[in-house]
Amino acid sequence: MTGHGIARVDGLRIHYRRAGTEGPTVVLLHGAGVDDADLSWRHTVETLAEEYQVYAPDWPEYGDSDPVDDPSIDTYREVFEGFVESVGLDEFALVGISMGGAVALGYTLDHPDRVRALGLVDSYGLGGTIPGGSMLYVLANVPGANATGWSMLGSSRTATVTGLANVVYDPSTLDEAFVESINERASQRGAGRAFTAFQRNEITPDGRARTNFADRLGELSVPTLLVHGETDPLFPVSWARRAHERIPGSELVVFENCGHWPTREHPEKFDETLLGFLRAQVPSEARDGE
Repeated sequence: MTGHGIARVDGLRIHYRRAGTEGPTVVLLHGAGVDDADLSWRHTVETLAEEYQVYAPDWPEYGDSDPVDDPSIDTYREVFEGFVESVGLDEFALVGISMGGAVALGYTLDHPDRVRALGLVDSYGLGGTIPGGSMLYVLANVPGANATGWSMLGSSRTATVTGLANVVYDPSTLDEAFVESINERASQRGAGRAFTAFQRNEITPDGRARTNFADRLGELSVPTLLVHGETDPLFPVSWARRAHERIPGSELVVFENCGHWPTREHPEKFDETLLGFLRAQVPSEARDGE
């Protein structure tokens, strides 16, 4: 059964999903755009909760969390540090998708004593040049451009499916509830506002990422799983393959026929992959007793 909570972080209300009552703790960090904890992790939270205690926070101005003035990876890392303290976490496995992956990676590099295992899913922060990055910079800096795009995405189901084709491998395979959730979030007033501000802070005029941990990957000392869609149009699979070579003892799983959202494009396969990794690296008492 999934519950909800509110953490207080430097005056911000940070909403989070909570599930599971026994076993080690796993924290799931969602991505950007119109994402939130429920959108990316809906299936995963329920799957993991059978053996783990699961937390999935909404980033500021995502889901039901308060906004923050200056959204960036550095800002979100500070928010996450406050979240960890607010809810009283000690050691935990940490999994992040896309933008959340960069936060998870940066936090782990700073706090290796806290993170028992790390999962990076189509993660930002693994490379420099972003495909289409220069266009993303322009869209983020032309007044109203991104807002118009999100409004169009939320204008109809057909428009939502068409827009998702720029992110996932085959939108026709997505479950209807996911498409409806994207449509509902994109049609809200102010949709994508936090992401636009994030883009301004994170993407340079020449299309490069300001956050790039590629040269620090050799410092990771925790068990690490990399999951990446083979046809991810946002962050290329080559980033994950290079990271796998640089992170000592890491595991890499590349999903075929998958774009940027493996948690929703192939939810059962993703949950099986993540659960297998966690069982090996952070076994629960229930598994130990079998």
